[in-house]
Amino acid sequence: MTEQLIDSFGRVHTNLRISVTDRCNIRCFYCMPADNVQFMDRELLLTFEEIERLVRVAVRLGVNKVRLTGGEPLVRRDLYKLVAKIAAIPEIHDIGITTNGILLAEQAQDLYDAGMRRINVSLDAMSADKFKQITRRDGFEKVIAGIQAAQKVGFHPVKVNAVAVRGLTEDEVIPLGEFARRTGVEIRFIEFMPLDADNAWERDKVLFGHEIIEILSREFGPMNPIGQSDPGAPATDFEFADGGGRIGLIASVSQPFCMSCNRFRVTADGKLRNCLFSLEETDVKSIIRGGGSDDDIAQAIRDSIAAKKEGHEINTARFIQPERPMYSIGG
Repeated sequence: MTEQLIDSFGRVHTNLRISVTDRCNIRCFYCMPADNVQFMDRELLLTFEEIERLVRVAVRLGVNKVRLTGGEPLVRRDLYKLVAKIAAIPEIHDIGITTNGILLAEQAQDLYDAGMRRINVSLDAMSADKFKQITRRDGFEKVIAGIQAAQKVGFHPVKVNAVAVRGLTEDEVIPLGEFARRTGVEIRFIEFMPLDADNAWERDKVLFGHEIIEILSREFGPMNPIGQSDPGAPATDFEFADGGGRIGLIASVSQPFCMSCNRFRVTADGKLRNCLFSLEETDVKSIIRGGGSDDDIAQAIRDSIAAKKEGHEINTARFIQPERPMYSIGG
């Protein structure tokens, strides 16, 4: 019988998110500084073989779902080769990726052929000007082309992650809704979280999930909630009243899903984190490169999960923003 990773609050962890790089080809303000970004030296990154070993140990502990993140994971050369390695592990039932889509058009087929079936593309705006304001780079047309390519090769549904920021993206809610209805993508509106490199996050800057539903309902009619098939999924899903598409809300600030969280993550430099907002890390790369056994790696994972806190405490005076911004942790 497969072991389970259960924390002190009874949460079973089956979902591993792995950052493959901290490098990125855009500079979204909620994730990275605009300039002078200090990226990790390449030798500090886990190799594909080290990542494969880590996943094989994790499946002994009940992990069956992996998502590759960054930075921008598609800037890591030959990423499809890592996907194929992970897909070859029988216990892994689901391999996904979160990407900004800039390089997706040229890599979608290779990723699909390697065994990947789930894809999330980050796109916060449906206008090139607003896209550039948020990302501080050009590339809107490439993202749209990447989404189209992913759909063409067989990814379904393609999910689009849109960070919701008050005073910036309210005007994008309806265009994103229209995009979902027109193309069949599923939009995931994500409340702006305190993981920006400039430490400029304020609660007043969060465009809350219930406000997004109100905006969509005024334009398209009632948004009907859909029952959640995966209790560990972070999104609350809704369907347009006429059945013409779906959207989801990830309300990490206003409605934290901490008590149903089933995920943990590894940074690109091999640090294990039991929560996105964790202030503590476990250095599994040192175990791997120091000659540690698979049992040593497994015990480090168990210990990290056992130490997981009840929640991220964003809504309390006790909250402390992690020193690492999002691009350095992995989305």
